[in-house]
Amino acid sequence: MQPTIQAFFDKATNTISYLVSDPDSSDAAIIDPVLDYDPASACTSTASADDMLAAAAAQGLRVIRVLETHAHADHLSAAHYIREQTGAAIGIGGRITEVQKVFGPLFDATDVTDDGAVFDHLFADGEHFAIGELEVEVIHTPGHTPACVSYHIGDAVFVGDTLFMPDYGTARADFPGGDAATLYRSIQRILALPDETRLFVGHDYLPETGRTDFAWETTVGEERRANIHVGGGVSEADFVARRNARDTVLGKPKLILPSLQVNIRAGDLPPVEPSGKRFLKLPVNAL
Repeated sequence: MQPTIQAFFDKATNTISYLVSDPDSSDAAIIDPVLDYDPASACTSTASADDMLAAAAAQGLRVIRVLETHAHADHLSAAHYIREQTGAAIGIGGRITEVQKVFGPLFDATDVTDDGAVFDHLFADGEHFAIGELEVEVIHTPGHTPACVSYHIGDAVFVGDTLFMPDYGTARADFPGGDAATLYRSIQRILALPDETRLFVGHDYLPETGRTDFAWETTVGEERRANIHVGGGVSEADFVARRNARDTVLGKPKLILPSLQVNIRAGDLPPVEPSGKRFLKLPVNAL
């Protein structure tokens, strides 16, 4: 059985979120939802998440899960908001605890325990669960972060930041707990799937190749053949050398500090202070 897949592109962060549903039961999951955030005003909005929820409601879908591919460093997650609106359970890779252990202290986030308890389910590699009649397999794909997972649903895999479109390459591997060799091996697990397997990426950026339209669906065969970082049979050693060299010249994502302190809380904002306000912290010279 194949899922019904609807993509939602967020121009502000170049993120693609997905509404994935079972055509028989009308059960659905939302993958990597965005909480809109304006860094100039420090204002949040649920407009992007509300668009996804409205699309689900219009089709009579029941959103039963929110699936995070990892703790994103480039956008705030709307997982907590969607859970509040629908009762959906939030799932993420089990090694999110390692990410919490690093970034909780960075933000003095004393409300965050490093046991993943703010999430409803911590997935193990190879774990299976259902969305209606659809079977989902969790594939642990670390390297970008230690907690990255991909979700294999029918003929589709949602790879988060592990792979991008072939003309843009792969995720960076220089975040805490990231590792280029580990990323290479994770990608090989994805590329070992049948050529016709559809891959849905977590971001798209227009590369310097003349492409003018954003895209987010490719295939295993196309990635194996043409991915500019890992395609064409590139060896692990060559990939690691190229990936590490590229990562040394990349700047930090502009929303890394707001994003991580929210996303280690499963998309919830920091707790209210005695003043009645919530504060996002910007640790100076800490990265």
